[in-house]
Amino acid sequence: MEKKNIWETFDAKHLKKLENLNLEYRNFLDNSKTERECIDSIVNAIEKEGYRELEVLIENGEKLVKGDKVYSVWMNKSIVMFRIGEKPMAEGINILGAHIDSPRLDIKQNPLYEEGGFAYLDTHYYGGVKKYQWVTIPLAIHGVVVKKDGTTIELNVGENEEDPVFFVSDLLIHLSQEQLEKKASKVIEGEALDIIIGNKPLVIDKKAEKGKDKEHSKARDKESEKEHAKETVKAGILSILKENYGIEEEDFISAELEVVPAGKAREAGFDRSMILAYGQDDRVCAFTSMRAMLDVKDSARTACCILVDKEEIGSMGATGMQSRFFENAVAEVMELYGEYSELNVRRCLAHSCMLSSDVSSAFDPSFASSFDKKNVAYLGGGMVFNKFTGSRGKNGSNDANAEYLAHLRKVMADKKVNFQTAELGKVDLGGGGTIAYILALYGMNVVDSGVAVLNMHAPWEAISKADVYEAYRGYKAFVEEASM
Repeated sequence: MEKKNIWETFDAKHLKKLENLNLEYRNFLDNSKTERECIDSIVNAIEKEGYRELEVLIENGEKLVKGDKVYSVWMNKSIVMFRIGEKPMAEGINILGAHIDSPRLDIKQNPLYEEGGFAYLDTHYYGGVKKYQWVTIPLAIHGVVVKKDGTTIELNVGENEEDPVFFVSDLLIHLSQEQLEKKASKVIEGEALDIIIGNKPLVIDKKAEKGKDKEHSKARDKESEKEHAKETVKAGILSILKENYGIEEEDFISAELEVVPAGKAREAGFDRSMILAYGQDDRVCAFTSMRAMLDVKDSARTACCILVDKEEIGSMGATGMQSRFFENAVAEVMELYGEYSELNVRRCLAHSCMLSSDVSSAFDPSFASSFDKKNVAYLGGGMVFNKFTGSRGKNGSNDANAEYLAHLRKVMADKKVNFQTAELGKVDLGGGGTIAYILALYGMNVVDSGVAVLNMHAPWEAISKADVYEAYRGYKAFVEEASM
């Protein structure tokens, strides 16, 4: 089938909507570089549209009726949203699902050390990364530090122009003969991805000792000088952390600090047709799913949007899709709607339809041999449906059935949504998937969908504005019309 560039299908009205949506999307990316920041951005957006917190309704003993909008946040890293429809939930709901975590560097629990006149923070990488891509670029630190008394300190350093940034060093080209002979996976080792955070020793103000007992002062001076001779740069960093943030070294034990590329999402190309930014896998699908939910005015079936953590490491943990928090939230909503029973919850999940949204690898002419040109997503080709996910022999695949895909084709055709079908790459080269296989365990109809992206899992990823807009339109059409 012929691949078309969907830019050619938009009239002036659609182009204006496209630009407005992408401006909102870029602002979302700038304010949502971690899972916690994503949740904050999403909650702020949906509460303005009338969504209420599920836990508050439960506590107050309130009931739900058609048209009500509720949400539930789990551990500040995952969220599920519902818009109650007209039909009983036991007949199924329409679900949009995406993830909000992205590859990055995480700060270890005992991270701060000094070596060779530099202060470092020890890191380990999260998700699949090409380690060599993370050196010599400006980095920012985002996250929280929770002190023993429960006080939470939020950090966001490196994004404002007046902020300092951080970096991982690399060996100069003049001395890199041996380094460049290594495999790309070994050019930079994981343990070498520690970030440099300082170089200035702590200066001891001896004038502060004036007026004190001379002998005592001498003893203190000797002790201070002895201490000063050891790890003075580290001491300087600790002084700054204490003064500016109230953070002690031991507080790193109960911290969640993420190292991400510093800088804002930018328009790319002379024609401004693309967006270059960190974390578009998979915040592009999270944003468009959320926006579609907010813009749906009425639907026969209850609409649901799940935005979850931990997809990049297998959807594990309490905030990953393998957790029961989603199923529990469905049960709570059905209880408030007067439909709850264990059997009805099972019926609801089994009769549901879902789009499991994640980015798909876009065709890159510079690496054409890695792709099957007939079955690959193209930037500017519209939203993507991916039936065949998984790795090599489709290990981990969902493999949606033909009947469901035929139904989705009709939904998209009726709403004049442009879409394309794709696989991640050539069969023998690898593969991947989304959270679809987990939701499929309930027996519901689910297929992988999303947006094509260049530079997937790199510090800076690229997508087409046209695909962002068309994904939003496709998700909205799905919520309004899907029913099997």
